[in-house]
Amino acid sequence: MTKLLKSWWARFLFQDKGVLPTKRLLLVFLLLSLVLGLSTVLEISWGFVITANIVVLFISLIDLFISPSKKQLFFQRSMADEFERGIVYTVKIEVQNDSPYPFSYRMVDGLPQSFARPFPMAGTIPKEATVEISYDTTALVRGKYEINKLYFRYSSLLSLWEKQVTVELGDSVKVIPDLTETKHYLENAQKYLIYEGVKIRRQRSGVGDFSKIRSYVVGDDPRKINWRQTAKLREVMTNEYEPEHGKYITILIDCGRMMGAELSQGNRLEKALEAALTVTAAALQKGDYVAVLAFSNEIKVFVPPAKGMAHLQTILQAIYQLKVDPAESNYAAVLQYLEMVQKKRSLLLLFSDVRTFLHEESALILLKRLRQRHLFLMIGIEDQTLLKRVKEEPKTVQAAMRKSIAQQQILLKKREKNKWEKQGLVMIEAREEKLAITAVSHYVEIMNQNLL
Repeated sequence: MTKLLKSWWARFLFQDKGVLPTKRLLLVFLLLSLVLGLSTVLEISWGFVITANIVVLFISLIDLFISPSKKQLFFQRSMADEFERGIVYTVKIEVQNDSPYPFSYRMVDGLPQSFARPFPMAGTIPKEATVEISYDTTALVRGKYEINKLYFRYSSLLSLWEKQVTVELGDSVKVIPDLTETKHYLENAQKYLIYEGVKIRRQRSGVGDFSKIRSYVVGDDPRKINWRQTAKLREVMTNEYEPEHGKYITILIDCGRMMGAELSQGNRLEKALEAALTVTAAALQKGDYVAVLAFSNEIKVFVPPAKGMAHLQTILQAIYQLKVDPAESNYAAVLQYLEMVQKKRSLLLLFSDVRTFLHEESALILLKRLRQRHLFLMIGIEDQTLLKRVKEEPKTVQAAMRKSIAQQQILLKKREKNKWEKQGLVMIEAREEKLAITAVSHYVEIMNQNLL
């Protein structure tokens, strides 16, 4: 394809600048050709045919002339600096028309292919006016993206020609994990977890610092009732104790091949990141130190421990671009690295695939050594396909074979988990939609029991 043909092809694809005939102009010439063709039976002269075509072309050129010039149009894009994955955001384009001519337009914004693209958008802009064009989009893949161009086509009153403008509008957007669960916890931790009642309030009696006085709920220790406040307010009130602050939490995020398994919404890594950020917010809000280590066959990210809610942004900016690697996770290497960098006793919270981890015999030896100093908890996502096969009714021979193999896999997993848990290495699995709340619940339970 020659350079000229490539330019014309790009122009038709909203990827160049120039002037293009509209469908209306092509239709006018088509109708004119049919009329002149039918008029040949009247033996019209060639001069009349040429004159008619010149007149129509001259009218179209006048229509092109009375449309705004490119120098009379100004554009500005307004959008958020950060998009949460899967959340709908609004992008606004401000178009300023300084010409005395109104026009109709079609627009395509230069969003990456991983964004929802509701284009082309069409409308009209009055003369000497500024119009705000808005559209909704959703980012589906995390990362940092540059949006540099805006492709804008406009035509005049008769819409016989279209002018195309390629506008350079430099914007940068970061697509971060979905923070819906994190926001729900920070807005109302009690409603999110219900941990002030019977759910996970198993704190040892007499352990922890006094926090506040609150209303008595079913399941509270009657010995902690504050009788003075009860008599004053005529409502049963109880003393609230909380664990000591300043504990160390180390969150391990597996980015290996098995974390790329697709779920109903995203993959395992996406859910692990959302859950890890929610646990991070819970721990930082409680005054604990949080460190994050992401790995696959090598160390990808390590954020040293720190406290304070500002540290949440540090962790978020460090891990928002994590991708699944097409390689097996090297648990032994990451545990050896962890042994060097984390000297203080901490809760090691690992987000990974339980079935894959169970086959790592070398990791078991290292974890036995780490268990002497640290508390280990692993959280994975249930394999819904495997559970579905177990519940499947064996109506055929193939269904019976699938069911038996699935049952065998579950029994094998339970046997291996029991072997690890006898060494004090706790492993749990949760449904994908409950991963974050399960992780935070176990963290709060461990803190309440003062196991660190």
